[in-house]
Amino acid sequence: MPGPSRTGAVTRSTLRQQIADALRDEVLAGRLQPGQEFTVKEIAEQYGVSATPVREALVDLSAQGLLDADHHRGFRVHEYSVDDFRGMVEARSLVIGGMFLALEGDRLGGPDPADVRIAAALAGVRRRGEEAQRAATAGDLTVLIGYDLRYWRELAVLFGNPYLADFLHRLRVQSWVCTVQHLRRAQRAARRAVVRAHRAGRRPRPPRRTGRAGADRRVQRPLPGADRADRPAMTDA
Repeated sequence: MPGPSRTGAVTRSTLRQQIADALRDEVLAGRLQPGQEFTVKEIAEQYGVSATPVREALVDLSAQGLLDADHHRGFRVHEYSVDDFRGMVEARSLVIGGMFLALEGDRLGGPDPADVRIAAALAGVRRRGEEAQRAATAGDLTVLIGYDLRYWRELAVLFGNPYLADFLHRLRVQSWVCTVQHLRRAQRAARRAVVRAHRAGRRPRPPRRTGRAGADRRVQRPLPGADRADRPAMTDA
């Protein structure tokens, strides 16, 4: 007698991840704005799927700190403060500092750069870093976020510690969401200032340029050249 089929469970799990990835990209791009509310039903209708994988995806994003759950009103996009960002930067610095010390000092538990496979993987990580730097210089925030997330995820994987990789990826996503929220807010304020100046008959002052698309200038260390053909989505693993 054949056992129960797992096709349905696998399909639902895949759909759950696809929905979570799509909504995460919407938040990262600023199209879902802080405080914006929505329900499971609304998202299910938007994507043309059943409520179950949508609910699971929204719960996942809530656990990652990107959404706030309200049992009576559904979900809303979490709004990060400046203090939140300071805490993220501090936590990231502590973790990343230890990672680079392990790489440079050949410490126990760190990847061995002399290993052929590790060296090849590091070369790939360097290419991600170079592409992130090019995107930052060009002011292409979407591409920058994609390559930055991929850079740190691939680097963390080299340590063979899934907890490290998961923690760092989650922290990077949260810090980028916080960055995008404040960038969008600054852009809206600049547009309002231009409109007010125009109505008052004054020539508006040009908005200040934000270095590297308003992002942390220490995205990666200087890295060698890379192939530009492989452009990841923001949630690309």
